[in-house]
Amino acid sequence: MILPRSILPAILTGALLSLFAAEPARGNEAPADRLNFVNDVVPILTKAGCNAGACHAKADVGQRGFRLSLLGFEPREDYEHIVKESKGRRVFPNAPEQSLLLTKATNEVPHGGGKKLELDSEGYGTIARWIGQGMPFADPSDPELTGITVEPDRATMEKNASQQLTVTATYSDGSTRDVTELALFEANDEAMASVSETGRVETSDLPGNVAVMVRYAGKVSVFGISVPLGAPVDSLPPVNNFVDELVFANLEEIGVPPSPLCDDATFLRRVSLDIAGRLPAPEETSAFLGDPNPDKRKQVVEELLDSPDYADYFANKWAALLKNRRESKADITANFAFHSWVRDSLLANKPYDQFVRELLAATGTVVENPPVAWYKRVKEPETQLEDVAQLFLGVRMQCAQCHHHPFERWSQHDYYSLAAFFSQVGRKPTAIADEDLIFHERGVAQYVNKKTDLPVKPAGLGGPELEIAPDDDPRLALADWMAEESNPFFARVLVNRYWKHFFRRGLVEPEDDLRDTNPATNPELLDALAAHFVESGFDLKEAIRVMVNSSTYQLSSEPNEYNLVDRQNYSRFYPKRLQAEVLLDSIDSLSGATTSFADLPLGTRAVALPDNSYNASSAFLEVFGRPEGASVCECERVQSSSLAQSLHLLNSTEVKGKLATNAGRADRLAKSEEGDQKAIDEIYLAAYSRPATGEELSIAEDFLSQPRTDSAGNPIDPKTARRRAYEDLIWAIMNTKEFFFNH
Repeated sequence: MILPRSILPAILTGALLSLFAAEPARGNEAPADRLNFVNDVVPILTKAGCNAGACHAKADVGQRGFRLSLLGFEPREDYEHIVKESKGRRVFPNAPEQSLLLTKATNEVPHGGGKKLELDSEGYGTIARWIGQGMPFADPSDPELTGITVEPDRATMEKNASQQLTVTATYSDGSTRDVTELALFEANDEAMASVSETGRVETSDLPGNVAVMVRYAGKVSVFGISVPLGAPVDSLPPVNNFVDELVFANLEEIGVPPSPLCDDATFLRRVSLDIAGRLPAPEETSAFLGDPNPDKRKQVVEELLDSPDYADYFANKWAALLKNRRESKADITANFAFHSWVRDSLLANKPYDQFVRELLAATGTVVENPPVAWYKRVKEPETQLEDVAQLFLGVRMQCAQCHHHPFERWSQHDYYSLAAFFSQVGRKPTAIADEDLIFHERGVAQYVNKKTDLPVKPAGLGGPELEIAPDDDPRLALADWMAEESNPFFARVLVNRYWKHFFRRGLVEPEDDLRDTNPATNPELLDALAAHFVESGFDLKEAIRVMVNSSTYQLSSEPNEYNLVDRQNYSRFYPKRLQAEVLLDSIDSLSGATTSFADLPLGTRAVALPDNSYNASSAFLEVFGRPEGASVCECERVQSSSLAQSLHLLNSTEVKGKLATNAGRADRLAKSEEGDQKAIDEIYLAAYSRPATGEELSIAEDFLSQPRTDSAGNPIDPKTARRRAYEDLIWAIMNTKEFFFNH
């Protein structure tokens, strides 16, 4: 761009002023008219997206030589970059409208990010005035932003309705300012509601609860919306506990009638898969269906919770989350010992706070104290705090290592305060290759903030700094803080995680991202579940018991005319795909085959595998998405369908071999003389936990009676033909949605 000669002197003068002034002149404006960088300029840059991660806040490098802090969380650094960097050429006090900060933003000078400000916009005018005032940073007497409020903060809105939000900033001197135009808005479920840049909310035709996150200058607030369907809720299933009270109250409020209770066969299959990770045997199903006891559902829940299958299944879940990975043969001892400790803890119903305490404060060797194995995969204090925060507190702290969390109140100071709990973890090599002795290293518990180079003492999130004696292990102090009744994270994330396991969708999604700006769809229920968990002494079985004994869990998955679109209010049971391990075990159970795994006894279930190494040797587990245990996020488990999965069920030699196994179900039923009807019922009981309907029985009998020929058209030996017919029937049932889903 060629600048007119007439303004060059002014530009040069402005450049020199901005380059050599320690603090630029403030001008003669009255304090009420004086602008400052922190309160007035940074919010404009944030709203325009200049300090977004994809633009000038790109990690470490910025964009085309110009770097800003993410979302303006480091205003002093941003000020230096804008005013004093590159010889001050970005701002011209004597000709503000010719400042590169403005000409780039308006695209008068070619700008890779395009136009960010209009010439007649309030933001443009504010920045121009600020530059003309001499680019003041902030005077010590200037008021500081203390918080924001959004009005309304909660509303009931009809479907396809709109609502304008107003955002007000409050400052330390008690003054307020309407900052709606500069605030950032984001809905947590865009299928239910959208929000414009100016804060106008539009609901869709989906009923339920949705929230809009509002951000301004590092402060956050939330607008909560309830969108009723408005259908009549004339009758409700029986209320078994507080879960039902709170779920049904919400359904009545939004006008979504629930489905009726499921039948006994559906319940038995559902709860067996969810608690024990297996299908009920035909004999169990027949006995349960024939039992007249009105409390038989509660009884079967207790039987499942007391079974080794429960411990196997949930140990599989926790072992993956705790990164029980095998990366070499030297890991075998640690993998098996750690998995056994997790399983035994669950089988004994060890209180959850004790389980976490033993894990975090583990010392010694893997052989004498298996939870030490966790420190084998999680070695650095930063990784330790991030994993602990996400897994046990439901807080994702990774962002706060470099900058203030964009959606939360956590800062770098909070990040390194958590890291300080792990600052005294010592390691010594042992005689066993790749195995360390873990111990508490005597010393002052503190961690250096890598941004400020200043030491930080341990502190729980939102809590005061702790003075921990050099002889005391700070990890024990962390465990104590977690288990406090007033802790707002520990119990809530566990019950939310388990709620998702049983109901497919967490009260908060994702299940490990609990923050003020991501509220629960039923906050009263989440609070009640957490309180009940604490009152029970952190009893994991009791947490499960209260969920699965509720009528809410026992609702039918069949929708009624009103609740088909409901995805978050639990007006019906949401079907979920069987996990890779459960599906493999279910195929074995239905076919009568077994899958062999290296170093494990024949008959070991896939849900009882101790680590991730078996994925590589099992095409089935790999294709169907068993996690590798590389992260603490449950999202690592693949629950989506794929063409590879369909082809594996259709054509793989593994599945064909299971169907044709000697002494398998097809082989045994083909040799039986009890008749096809009983055999067909057995297959249906094994697959679906119910007998075949009249129509299904008729179709299956016709199929089994059909003559079979070889590829040349010649009749097959009757015994072989009968066996193949049963193999085909089992294979067909195995490939149905009813088998593939827990419903």
